[in-house]
Amino acid sequence: MSTQSTPSSKRSREGMKEAYLKQLFTLAGNQETYSNKIKAQVIYELKHKYDVLSLVEVADMPRSTYYYWEKRMNRPDKYAEVKKEILAVAHLYNGRYAYRRITDDLMRKGVRHDPKTILRLMGELGL
Repeated sequence: MSTQSTPSSKRSREGMKEAYLKQLFTLAGNQETYSNKIKAQVIYELKHKYDVLSLVEVADMPRSTYYYWEKRMNRPDKYAEVKKEILAVAHLYNGRYAYRRITDDLMRKGVRHDPKTILRLMGELGL
C-alpha cells in the first residue's frame, strides 16, 4: 500500500480546506481564533459534501468535540418560551426595562426564573 497522495486527492483536500475556510469566514467573520462551537457548525454544514473525519482534521479539532457540539446543536432550546416573553416585555416598554424590571414583570405573568438567567438570555437576545 502506497502512502503517497495522488494529485487528485491533493486537489480535493485543498478544495475542502478552501470550502471550510470560506464557510468559517461567512459564519463568524475574520477572527484571530474561532471557538469549537463555530468550527462544529461549519463542519455540520459541510459534512454532506465532504468526509467528517477530514473536515475535523482541517479544523484542527478533536473528533469527540465535534460530536459533542453536533449533539448540542440538535437540541431544542429549553428557554424558547422565556425568550419570547422577554422580547414581548422589552418591546412593550421600548427596551427601557433592565433585567430586574423584566424579571419582576415576568414573575407577575407567572414565568419564574432566576434574575441571572433572565440577564443571560437578554444578552443572548442582544437586549
